[in-house]
Amino acid sequence: MDSRRRTVAELVAGRWDDHRPGLWFEGRALTHHEVAAGAAARAALLTELLPGAGAHIGVLLDNTPEYPLWLSAAALARAAVAGVNPTRRGPELARDILHTECRLLITEPSHLPLLRDLDLPGVRLLVTGTEEYDTLLAPYAGAEPDASRAAPDDRLLLYFTSGSTGVPKAALCSQGRLAAAGRSLADQFRLGPDGVHYICMPMFHGNAVIADWAPALAAGAGVALRRRFSASGFLTDVRAYGATYFTYVGRAIQYVLGTEEREDDRDNPLRLGFGTEAGAVDAAAFERRFGVRLVEGYGSSEGGAAIQWTPGTPRGAVGRAGPGLVVLDRERGVECPPARFDAAGRLLNGDEAIGELVNKAPNPFEGYWRNAEAEAERRRDGWYWTGDLFYRDRDGYLYFAGRTDDRIRVDGENLAAAMIENILARYEGADAVAVYAVPDPVTGDQVMATLAGTFDPVTFADFLEAQPDLGTKMAPRFVRVVRRMPVTATNKIDRARLRKEGVGCTGPVWWRPPGEKAYRRADLMRANAEGPPLSRRP
Repeated sequence: MDSRRRTVAELVAGRWDDHRPGLWFEGRALTHHEVAAGAAARAALLTELLPGAGAHIGVLLDNTPEYPLWLSAAALARAAVAGVNPTRRGPELARDILHTECRLLITEPSHLPLLRDLDLPGVRLLVTGTEEYDTLLAPYAGAEPDASRAAPDDRLLLYFTSGSTGVPKAALCSQGRLAAAGRSLADQFRLGPDGVHYICMPMFHGNAVIADWAPALAAGAGVALRRRFSASGFLTDVRAYGATYFTYVGRAIQYVLGTEEREDDRDNPLRLGFGTEAGAVDAAAFERRFGVRLVEGYGSSEGGAAIQWTPGTPRGAVGRAGPGLVVLDRERGVECPPARFDAAGRLLNGDEAIGELVNKAPNPFEGYWRNAEAEAERRRDGWYWTGDLFYRDRDGYLYFAGRTDDRIRVDGENLAAAMIENILARYEGADAVAVYAVPDPVTGDQVMATLAGTFDPVTFADFLEAQPDLGTKMAPRFVRVVRRMPVTATNKIDRARLRKEGVGCTGPVWWRPPGEKAYRRADLMRANAEGPPLSRRP
């Protein structure tokens, strides 16, 4: 059968009678066969509770074995899983469960306080690790996985994308798309049945399921679960489980690099890490310290566009543009010209080169659940608009420049927030950096940076002056200093919060007046009714 039209149910059933170790968690191990049997039992229970195909179940769990077991069970039962974010609270949490029309919610005792006093009409609760739960499952202990009824077009996932521009949207993913994505990554990275995939990113997020669990399923590899990400436990887990592959998002790599170095850090079985937002500086530091190459990839959460890294990709680029991928000027709808760089690698024509990445080719985007407006925004003119900014060089390589929300326009010039962040990350005192736009009092934007770590205004100004690839308009007008960078539940920097708080935030904020090199304390100046103008003209 064509691998592109396979189902996840087939992959689950294919592990029946495979008695190799297949799933590790907190000192316990299950064989592939035991995982398939557990999935079959839960699928039988699910079919009894919610007869017929197409039911939605919510999964509010940490990364325990129950999570992949219920994903597998849903595939066998032709149901769909909505990954519920345990960092959501109150009405927002209830909204996620009710919006995705979950008739059954799988959770664990530690998460029951989150559900207290929530109005969830028509939602039945199953609590794992309880006597009642074990009693419900017991009659189905002898079930065998049957994938014959599942179809590639069966909906399997409803996973929430970022809510930075409104309430989170539930993106759809079918069995066929998830199986194909797993096979594609397994082939791309030559992942085989001898590997162990370490899943430390939360499984309610697409990264862990699509880029880590699905390739393991497609390759017949084992899976090792971490209940919640732990930087201090990362290397210990990798060694204990013999992990060969892992995925990451957001600041996870920075957290691992922040742990105490040891002489034997390179003594580990890892072969590859795959993810986003590590940045060139941290990726190089990770490889030097642990001897493990990180591959920075790009794929929209919804599946509408992807860029593959290949050998020969220039430093800082994500990969070469494939068929149909173009960088468009959003306002004019025309393709942006190639980027031009000076000898130091500075982008010279950001104003015209930076645009939105658009996929004009057929793509597997399957829409959002009950959100026609958001779906139409993605599918404009028959194309898929990613909402991400890029620029491309003359050889067709693409460089990430941030989200469309992160567009910074200074004195009529478009700047790439991601490029500025990579430069500021070299500052010795920076543990983490976020760059974003704040309003200019006259027109356009000013550059603001939030820096987690130690900050000295004199050394920072000297550092900026010494960077050959820092353009004249890139230097931050404002620098906010924090002890710890605010992050989302998936360890991504919470840029929406930073933008919202802007220059009027609490805590130390440094300001560099126009035409000057030195930074001054803007927050103290404001307290004395002095300081920079902070609001737009009417």
